[in-house]
Amino acid sequence: MEAVQELRRECLEGAAACLILVDVGGMRQAEPAWFDAGYWGAAALPVQAGGRGSAWFVTTPAGEAVLRHYRRGGRVAALLGDRYWWSGEDETRSFREFRLLAELHREGLPVPRPLGARVKRSGPWYRADLLIARIPQTETLAQRLSGDIAALPWEDIGTLVARFHRAGVFHADLNAHNLLLDSNAALWLIDFDRGERRALERVWATRNLERLRRSLRKECPSGQEAMLELGLARMGRAWQKGTGPKIS
Repeated sequence: MEAVQELRRECLEGAAACLILVDVGGMRQAEPAWFDAGYWGAAALPVQAGGRGSAWFVTTPAGEAVLRHYRRGGRVAALLGDRYWWSGEDETRSFREFRLLAELHREGLPVPRPLGARVKRSGPWYRADLLIARIPQTETLAQRLSGDIAALPWEDIGTLVARFHRAGVFHADLNAHNLLLDSNAALWLIDFDRGERRALERVWATRNLERLRRSLRKECPSGQEAMLELGLARMGRAWQKGTGPKIS
């Protein structure tokens, strides 16, 4: 798998200082406007599954991609919206996610390839955006719950989560919308905002898996709860087997 080759650029957008990271292996170049959904016009198709209404499918010169604008959730969103406190470019949400995805992609983990990241700074605040390669023909695990729950690859899901945990990957929002299945039944993990590398420990890894269980229970269709619990048990056993003796 070709490694992500990072190139950093600086520019100005009005009064805002703009910093861009580009994967020159996958994107070659990225204009600042490419990180604005408005630039793509009607061709920017909103991502409907999960999220906060701030992600779009776009077709770039590098191919199909997903553009995400970072936006706060919860109560603080009403006050700050899409603004984040500036504490250095290496601490920005989009740069951190770009670089984490680049690491995981290089290690062969099933994540989307990062194509570009942008930070726009105005005074003590910044706004952030990310472009990643689109994984074709996928459905979220949440969407697949509407079908035959027993037929879902529960063991593969548990093994996949264990694989990330063994690699020391903490996913801050492990949920049914961030696990994808493609047309070949391969599994992918997306949305690594606030994700990080950690030494593998049972406490955080178990809580991470429990977050996924809660999400799946929330998305489960009425009347299918018993079938889901059987699937979750299969997932848990596979995760336990996959983490093995490395977990302490």
